Amino acid sequence: MSDATRQLIENLNALAAGLFLLTAFGIVAMRQARGCLMLFIAQSLLLAVSAALLGLRFDSGHLYGVALVNLISKPIIVPWLLRRVAPAELYTRREVDQVLNIPTALLIALALAIGAYFLGIPLAKAVGPSSVGPNVPIGIAGLLLGAFTLTVRREALPLLIGLLAMENGAFLAGISIAHDLSMLVELAIATDGLIIVFIVGVLVRAVAKQVGTTAVGELASLREAAARNTERAA
Repeated sequence: MSDATRQLIENLNALAAGLFLLTAFGIVAMRQARGCLMLFIAQSLLLAVSAALLGLRFDSGHLYGVALVNLISKPIIVPWLLRRVAPAELYTRREVDQVLNIPTALLIALALAIGAYFLGIPLAKAVGPSSVGPNVPIGIAGLLLGAFTLTVRREALPLLIGLLAMENGAFLAGISIAHDLSMLVELAIATDGLIIVFIVGVLVRAVAKQVGTTAVGELASLREAAARNTERAA
């Protein structure tokens, strides 16, 4: 492979990683469940593109497999599974509640991304020349922003998307470090992710049917109220 072709592939991978980071910020800022799901789909597609580009860069069949599994499981199967098992009103609801307002959440997310940069650059250098482009710091940033989404959202579906976004961030960093990541590992993780999506979707549907809400804070209040009623009855 010529140096010009290698440089072009690395530039395209950097572009995919940069857009990946933008989708992570978008998930933090988005107040609609449908919008969060669309951003997650876009993020998963960018992860697959990055894996395919790195597979081309290092001539790695394993990375091609990772790209294929991500392309099928997350942008296609996960949304289909969620729409089958989760109540439709989760997608039609206008806004999703969260603890912080959008400007404050974005400022904290920016601080986390900057911290991920200072953490990821030394890690990428420690790995050596096998690490390519900004995958490691941006992957760590995606991991942190997904975790941040888990802490500020009050609805079950955005919480699940935050968990899946954390996995995407970890894989974006991982494919840059471990080029020979076995496709069997990716298949196992993808299968576990689909099982989690299915179980959470079924639980969300059942809770929404019985209680009428999927807001985590309200569910906690209901649990506390039930405990108080039990104590009074005793």
